[in-house]
Amino acid sequence: MSASRSEKADDLLATAEVRASLSCPSCGSAHVAQVLGDNGGVSYVCTACGHSWS
Repeated sequence: MSASRSEKADDLLATAEVRASLSCPSCGSAHVAQVLGDNGGVSYVCTACGHSWS
């Protein structure tokens, strides 16, 4: 069963809101990239200072 257009739009909006709220805990920059970790988990890296965290 596929999700409706409204549900897909809601999911995309929620993802965008989470990304917009991410900031580097080291320098506070909003320039954060989401990357896959070694074990398939999600990690983040600041493209401004290079700090990484999960």
